[in-house]
Amino acid sequence: MLRKILSAILCCIISVTAYSQSIDEKIGSAMNASDWFALDSLYSSTPKDSIHPFLEVFSRCLIGNRLNRTDISIPAFQELLNKHSLDVSNLVSSVYMYGMDLSREGYNAEAASMIRAIVDQTKQYMDSAAVEGLTSAAGHYDALAEYKPYQINFSDSTAATIPFSIVPVGPKDKGSMLMHLCNSSINGQPADITFDTGAGMNMISPEMADKYGLTALDDARQTVFGVGRRVGRIAIAKELKLGDLVVRDVPFVVVSLSSGNEEADQYTECFNIVVGSELMLQLKDLTIDFEKRHIEIPANAPVRSDARPNMCFSSGMNLLVKATVNNTPATVCIDSGDAAFGTLSSEYYERFKDYVERVGRPDTIRSAGIAGVTIVPCYYMPEMPVAIGGTTVMPDGLVIRAQNSNSPMAHDVVIGLRTLMMFGKLRFNMVDFVLTTEPYSSLTTMVQRKYDVPAFKYSKVEGPTVLQTLGFIGVAVARTLIYPTAANNPDL
Repeated sequence: MLRKILSAILCCIISVTAYSQSIDEKIGSAMNASDWFALDSLYSSTPKDSIHPFLEVFSRCLIGNRLNRTDISIPAFQELLNKHSLDVSNLVSSVYMYGMDLSREGYNAEAASMIRAIVDQTKQYMDSAAVEGLTSAAGHYDALAEYKPYQINFSDSTAATIPFSIVPVGPKDKGSMLMHLCNSSINGQPADITFDTGAGMNMISPEMADKYGLTALDDARQTVFGVGRRVGRIAIAKELKLGDLVVRDVPFVVVSLSSGNEEADQYTECFNIVVGSELMLQLKDLTIDFEKRHIEIPANAPVRSDARPNMCFSSGMNLLVKATVNNTPATVCIDSGDAAFGTLSSEYYERFKDYVERVGRPDTIRSAGIAGVTIVPCYYMPEMPVAIGGTTVMPDGLVIRAQNSNSPMAHDVVIGLRTLMMFGKLRFNMVDFVLTTEPYSSLTTMVQRKYDVPAFKYSKVEGPTVLQTLGFIGVAVARTLIYPTAANNPDL
């Protein structure tokens, strides 16, 4: 039986050496900054007996969960819950992540049982939102346990190919576009499906769920965010055919993506059916070839290597990757569901206001999403170099927001489809969690333009000490796991 002793972490960490304090502080700072690459590097290069026991096991939990290493995180969560005392916030976040990792490996019944056992023992210490969220998660996994999600069948013994087309969306003058998967069907009926690497879950509108005969799961609900938020139900597509690949028992969140704005909603039908990073995880290895307009998936998944990951999950399970934007290191969201070039946050604008106003073109960006529309002042920037996975491209139209976004899941940098299309190929190795890119075969060089802009690093608010920080880690992770992100809609 899981042993639960709810006590403050400050009480269990008493005295350590000066060297150990330095390592613990660095590890805690990486956790607080959600810098999973730094955490992975620190943990792998540090003698384990130099790390405080709680931080040592919690590091393995987070590294496994964020870098898609369930072989690390599942035993680490078991050890964490059995051997360490946790305060309520860290308990809640750990239970969410543990359940998520069990589900990724198909252990949905075990995930539901684990969550219910912990809620039964500790609900008197939790607030109602935490109890409700965990109970809902348990119901979700219970419902999925009746199926075997993501049974993948290849018609060819070596690889599957999914053709796609690039289709215009939104007003013609915006030039927005999305990836639509060709030769696709749901439960035997032809379907128009958008491929969205920025969507942490598969989604379908209620009308399409009825049309294609999806099977609703009792007591399985999911809250999704856009501009506002809505609660959707979980339903199963018995068969999803994509090109010559067949996937059975595919979970979708059934939710209306309407914004409530008549003008905007005429452009949001392109998101009636979306598949995203949840499917990508199950495919293990996929290459988006923009030159040949297809996605290739080898039948045999790659063997895990010693390659260092350059991808990680955000709190909302979006795919993030190490990149360089305008000659500055950044961790960016790869979002083929962003129909434009992409955006930089208002923090960049505030730090380099003179530069942005001098070089950029002022405008407004209007975005439609779940339950609303936002209008934000922005600047369209001329060619800015973006380097990802070994290749550099020069998008002419990245947007810098001049005000904070209302989206609760906004990222510092989002790289949209029009920029991604400037790469010839993007290979997502979901085993090593490494993204590599190649230029178009007709391109031999990529010239970088020089800018008179100072080096920029996204700041993190000066926070509490490493030990005080641990409680906040749990709260932040738990809240974002309760409300995963939804797809981005096109710029209107």
